[in-house]
Amino acid sequence: MSNLIKNAVGRLVPTEINGEKAIPFQGVGKYRPEGRKAAPPIRTSADYPADGDKIVADMKTALKNAGLRDGMTISTHHHLRNGDQVANAVFAAAAELGVKDLRWFPSASFPVHEPQIELLESGVIHHIEGSMNGPLGNYCSTGKMRGMAVLRSHGGRYQAVQDGEVHIDIAVIAAPTADPFGNATGDRGPTACGLLGFALADSEYADHVIAVTDNLVPFPCIPWQIQGNNVDQVVVMDSIGDASKIVSGTTQITKSPDRLLIAELTARFCDEAGIVRDGFSFQAGAGGTALSFAIFLRDMMRERNIKARFVRGGSNQYLVDMLEEGLTDYILDGQTFDLEGVRSMRENPGHQNTSPFTSYNWHGKGNFASMLDVVVLGATEVDVNFNANVVTHSDGRLLHGIGGWMNCLASKCTILPIPAFRDRIPVLVDEVTTLCGPGELIDVIVTERGITINPLRQDLLAKVQGSSLPIVDIHDLKAEIEGICGGAPAKPDLGEKVVAAIKWVDGTVIDCVREVKV
Repeated sequence: MSNLIKNAVGRLVPTEINGEKAIPFQGVGKYRPEGRKAAPPIRTSADYPADGDKIVADMKTALKNAGLRDGMTISTHHHLRNGDQVANAVFAAAAELGVKDLRWFPSASFPVHEPQIELLESGVIHHIEGSMNGPLGNYCSTGKMRGMAVLRSHGGRYQAVQDGEVHIDIAVIAAPTADPFGNATGDRGPTACGLLGFALADSEYADHVIAVTDNLVPFPCIPWQIQGNNVDQVVVMDSIGDASKIVSGTTQITKSPDRLLIAELTARFCDEAGIVRDGFSFQAGAGGTALSFAIFLRDMMRERNIKARFVRGGSNQYLVDMLEEGLTDYILDGQTFDLEGVRSMRENPGHQNTSPFTSYNWHGKGNFASMLDVVVLGATEVDVNFNANVVTHSDGRLLHGIGGWMNCLASKCTILPIPAFRDRIPVLVDEVTTLCGPGELIDVIVTERGITINPLRQDLLAKVQGSSLPIVDIHDLKAEIEGICGGAPAKPDLGEKVVAAIKWVDGTVIDCVREVKV
């Protein structure tokens, strides 16, 4: 077990992760990186086909050509979400080649990747460094993974690759459309999923890059989001996935009366706090309540003839409707959440694909997140100090990814619209199980039983003073919720083993996840 040290928010975190030194969280904006960006090896065109045709027979051939060997790092991305078929194919081929102890570095994993558990058990995969949703998160939580998992935000993943914290040996990019040279796009083809921004760092920094497509077109693939000059090989599969499954339960508007009330209160708060005005900007997360907030906001904008300068996505049909109706000039898209978003990106020049570098990378010369007037996000837990958790449940199990959530906390106003309780378990607690977002960055919590504002935001408190909004103190709100639920939730039954580290946006360790006793 790695030594543990108390970081700037009082959490005991490892000083070493999988044999490599780890830096404890030092506070928001306190850590300053040094050095220069990482870089891939220099290549020469003399080693690649003069006719530009980089197609090889299959995945196994591509991995052999890439020099796959024990202990390497293989990256994949998740733009196809729960419809992805490429990551499973990659590691099935690796198993056939007999390699062991691979580090899987996905931008996220989903229940569709459950077959990887067998490869974790057999030793093909040593550990996962990427957000885990569903079965893989549960597998990690019970202490079965040999190595320590590492969870990063989307921007944190780009930062880790850019800074050389994670060296990718082989990157595999699922490309809905590509040409034989390796130029690729995600906005068209039978499995079109939208942008491919999560694979950008992989294509730029990996030693070897494999593009996998089920829609090969003659050169040039226009537009290209991945440049063929960064691609070594192209593999053609019958199908890289099911694009309809980029839609999930977290990307549907809520039908719950309580959650609709929360969404409405959130929109009203934005209005009464003076955030909703001509030329403002906003981002709503992928959860059902956050999407419903966007609907209330849209109606408010229509009524008052207010136009946003830009909205940040995850794009979906509701943001697309706003763009096409003229309620915003631009969608700056970080991930496409439904097929209407894919269509819009393909057809509308005001719908721009972005990447974690432009939007979220803390180790860049600024990013879009801090320019947002308001961001509306979800959480699994929030505590009385406004710290928030998005990766574990009240039982301590690791069942969610971070996504862009951490990065969005840089906005001018961060609002968490959350239910007061889930399954009779209070969401507002004394101390979050896993600290993913420092309370100083979380401004407002909205529940069906009231709105509580961080005391650090006296400006917001002043703006809504005397309004009709149900503003309450966070301690009073917590007491009311516990009265309904019969008391505070029981602490999860956790062991001593650290199964996962949570990296902050700057690459430091803000918290860790311990093994769940079973």
